[in-house]
Amino acid sequence: MAAGNRWTRDQLLIVLNLYHKLRFGQFDSRQPVIIDLAKRMERTSGSVAMKLNNLASLDPALKLRGIEGLKGASQLDRTMWHEFHENPAELIPLSQERFDALFTESENESTEVIPGTGIRKVPRAPSGETEVTRPTKQRRGQDYFREIVLNNYANRCALTGLPIRELLIASHILPWRSHEAERLNVRNGIALNRLHDAAFDQGLISFDDELRMILSPKLRGVLPQQSVSHYFESCEGKALELPVDGIPPDALFLSKHRLRYKLVN
Repeated sequence: MAAGNRWTRDQLLIVLNLYHKLRFGQFDSRQPVIIDLAKRMERTSGSVAMKLNNLASLDPALKLRGIEGLKGASQLDRTMWHEFHENPAELIPLSQERFDALFTESENESTEVIPGTGIRKVPRAPSGETEVTRPTKQRRGQDYFREIVLNNYANRCALTGLPIRELLIASHILPWRSHEAERLNVRNGIALNRLHDAAFDQGLISFDDELRMILSPKLRGVLPQQSVSHYFESCEGKALELPVDGIPPDALFLSKHRLRYKLVN
């Protein structure tokens, strides 16, 4: 496909999927992720990078930060932006399907977008429910959520700085099952290592309005134990870390998490 050809609805779904897996400063034609996608779409990396920057002009979150993006957004760009964000439960899984189809050959495979490295094909790992019982749309939505959250935190645990992607979890602040509207919201996610993710999920730890870690009474009751002190007391009061252009978790969601588990600021 020639770089000058008009963009289609399906192609914009794919680019919108990538848009939320990168931070604004990564919308560059030399970005390996953009190069990989451009090859699969039979476009130039420059045209994909330009489209991402055009879409950035429609992003209200960037406007609040004084970032405007490029001015060349088309009417179809505007229509697709609106549809994507007005109906995320339907269009995000669809966009993930379209994205994966460019790189994979079966339902047992997904993709990982790793800024600075590229797009790689990976086996789709179960998450809670088995792959047999988990609906395809849900699997794709969870794959997407993991990508946007881990990349938002630069593939590092926001609490400890652990940089091993395979040991990181995209933790939901508000539970997946009971908060459908926020399931795929990057502000409802924190990148945590597996141990602290489990503690957060069980309400053993939470974070205050300044994003500092707080301990539950249950953990405080076992602090004399060396392992508990090492992994938890040492992190008490430590603030979550994000890249400069990362999107912070929603303070209201964190407040609801603390309230749910009766943890005070």
